[in-house]
Amino acid sequence: MKGLAQAFVAVLKPIVDTIDKFGLKCCHLRKHKQDVERFIRLVDSADYQSEAARKYQNRIQKYRSSLFAFLDHDGVPWNNNNAENAIKRFASRRKMMGASYVEHGIQDYLLFLSIYETCRLKGVSFLKFLRSGLFDLDAFDNEFGR
Repeated sequence: MKGLAQAFVAVLKPIVDTIDKFGLKCCHLRKHKQDVERFIRLVDSADYQSEAARKYQNRIQKYRSSLFAFLDHDGVPWNNNNAENAIKRFASRRKMMGASYVEHGIQDYLLFLSIYETCRLKGVSFLKFLRSGLFDLDAFDNEFGR
C-alpha cells in the first residue's frame, strides 16, 4: 500500500505544483501525461499483497480514462470539491423537502444550483445576476462588475 501511495504522490505532486503556478490550463498540464501513463502501467503490472492496495489498484484501473482527464481540459479541477459541495446542497434540500421529487423539478433545481455555484466561484452576486436578465455570466461581470 505504501508503494502505491508513494507512486501516486510522485505523479500528483508535480501536477498540483503546475496548477499552483499556471492554473488549470491544459497547455501546461499536458506535460504530465507521460508520468501518468507510467504510473498507470506501474499499477497495472504490480502484484499488491494487501487487500487495500488491490482495491485501489482496481479503482485506478476502472477509472483510468477519467482519473486524469483534467490534464486535457482547461478549467477542470483536479479534485472533486465542487461536485461534493453541489451534492451536499442537493442532499440538504432533499432532507428539508422530503424524498418526493419529479424529474423536471430536479432538473430545474440542478440548473439553478449550477448557476449559483458558478456565481459563487467567480465572486458574482447570484441574485443580481438573476435579476439582470442576462444569460452570459461573463457579460454580466463585464457590465456590472463585482
